[in-house]
Amino acid sequence: MAGAIASRMSFSSLKRKQPKTFTVRIATMDAEMEFSCEVKWKGKDLFDLVCRTLGLRETWFFGLQYIIKDTVAWLKMDKKVLDHDVPTEEPVTFHFLAKFYPENAEEELVQEITQHLFFLQVKKQILDEKIYCPPEASVLLASYAVQAKYGDYDPNVHKRGFLAQEELLPKRVINLYQMTPEMWEERITAWYAEHRGRARDEAEMEYLKIAQDLEMYGVNYFAIRNKKGTELLLGVDALGLHIYDPDNRLTPKISFPWNEIRNISYSDKEFTIKPLDKKIDVFKFNSSKLRVNKLILQLCIGNHDLFMRRRKADSLEVQQMKAQAREEKARKQMERQRLAREKQMREEAERKRDELERRLMQLKEEATMANEALMRSEETADLLAEKAQITEEEAKLLAQKAAEAEQEMQRIKATAIRTEEEKRLMEQKVLEAEMLALKMAEESERRAKEADQLKQDLQEARESERRAKQKLLEITSKSSYTRSPKGTIEWKSKLEMEQGVLQADPVLGVLTISCVKRSPAEEQPHNLFSRKSEQSMNSSTTALPTDLPSFNLISESLSFDFKDTDMKRLSMEIEKEKVEYMEKSKHLQEQLNELKTEIEALKLKERETALDILHNENASRGNSKHNTIKKLTLQSTKSRVAFFEEL
Repeated sequence: MAGAIASRMSFSSLKRKQPKTFTVRIATMDAEMEFSCEVKWKGKDLFDLVCRTLGLRETWFFGLQYIIKDTVAWLKMDKKVLDHDVPTEEPVTFHFLAKFYPENAEEELVQEITQHLFFLQVKKQILDEKIYCPPEASVLLASYAVQAKYGDYDPNVHKRGFLAQEELLPKRVINLYQMTPEMWEERITAWYAEHRGRARDEAEMEYLKIAQDLEMYGVNYFAIRNKKGTELLLGVDALGLHIYDPDNRLTPKISFPWNEIRNISYSDKEFTIKPLDKKIDVFKFNSSKLRVNKLILQLCIGNHDLFMRRRKADSLEVQQMKAQAREEKARKQMERQRLAREKQMREEAERKRDELERRLMQLKEEATMANEALMRSEETADLLAEKAQITEEEAKLLAQKAAEAEQEMQRIKATAIRTEEEKRLMEQKVLEAEMLALKMAEESERRAKEADQLKQDLQEARESERRAKQKLLEITSKSSYTRSPKGTIEWKSKLEMEQGVLQADPVLGVLTISCVKRSPAEEQPHNLFSRKSEQSMNSSTTALPTDLPSFNLISESLSFDFKDTDMKRLSMEIEKEKVEYMEKSKHLQEQLNELKTEIEALKLKERETALDILHNENASRGNSKHNTIKKLTLQSTKSRVAFFEEL
């Protein structure tokens, strides 16, 4: 009894010690995961768990997103998960997405998993038309997406219709032109074939390098009003704050880079922006909801943080990741080169094998023809020998008859003919006998000459037979071969032929050729390479620098102060880099213009959207994302603030 009570008490105490948990579902761009979380967990605990699971170290770009009352919200790292306004039913769903975007994807995105997640997210935003993409750029981006998924183009594998089930172009682009799916596939495939040799990560990076120059890339839009009550759009991205007309999300009316902003704060629905120059008055705007103000402030803090970090020396962790990425890239490059060499060698060996097999078939055909010619020569020789024998017998018979005729002539001469008539008749008979004997002698001589000629022909036929046999032995001695393990062919020696590889029947004149072949196991190619196990990566979140801006909640107002550093000296560095990148992309722009000209005749003008018209106007003026922002920031901050107030 006492033992049962003790066991029950220990079980109840164990039950009390077990922490309470709840189920969380994390949806990434290409997978879903479920975790069992403790009730006391904060947002950072869950976020770190997801990053470790994905092997992600560049955590500062990402966040856990959820939707509350049709408004986007992000999980706060220092707040308990269940203290957020998340649904109470399990599993609690969060979306693991990129919260902040890089200014230059090629320089900032180090890990391959980071590039892949950005690629999937940007691709979905373009297909969902959250990012406007012109038709010609859509085709180019689609070709890189196909390269990332299918690898190098192979006409024997990627036949017509292989993209029929793929979603590669925005529906807006498809509806804008009188083009069939086959016509779109043809143009995508033409560009896809030019990307041969690019690995998946390289194709995805090329996709991001093109997408980052789109006007709506990385911009979060919010509806605001200025002091006059004018409805505007606030755009927050990696470069700064931008003010848009509600009907034009492509071209900002005003831009304020992060290096010109000293402080951002809000009270209730009112936002206050303090420029870096303290002589310039602050400017304010109102948003629609308090929840939206919190989101705007979060995005401002994160983007300004990354803006500052880009202009400082990399931390040790980032330097380590970049070094590892360079080493991994070099290793992959060497591996790709090795595979390319081995592939070339294999193709060369296969080509030589096919050539040798073709030559072998040719030699076999020549050997067969030589055998047939030899058999015909033997048959001809036999016929000539038989005919010569018959002619010789006939000559002997004619000689015998000539001898008998001579004897008959002698007998007739010895016979006495008494009367003149008998003598005349006898002389006539003798003359006829002499003529007959002469003819018989001539025929005998002709037959003898013919017999001699037949004997000579027989000798020549036998000589031809000997030469044919010799040529056949030479051909068959060349055709005896064996296959080496590497797929090449080696000829056997004469000694091996004498040991049974080449067999000849001296009577019938038939030659038998046998080839030594390797077993199927020996013909199988060797394993080209062994893949190293992937290096596990530490996914712990990088601690933020101690000198980063902080925000404090005072009464009912929340403010965020930026430190007054040497940001003036670093003002428009990133814009210059973008301009240089655009200059390097001149060839790409020419290709895009060629495609645009090609499909322009098939465009349905009545189906153009407002963004299509705005983009065409910007293109006709030569305006792009970066040079537009550069032009706007050439004006003084004071004049831009005044312009914003007067909108």
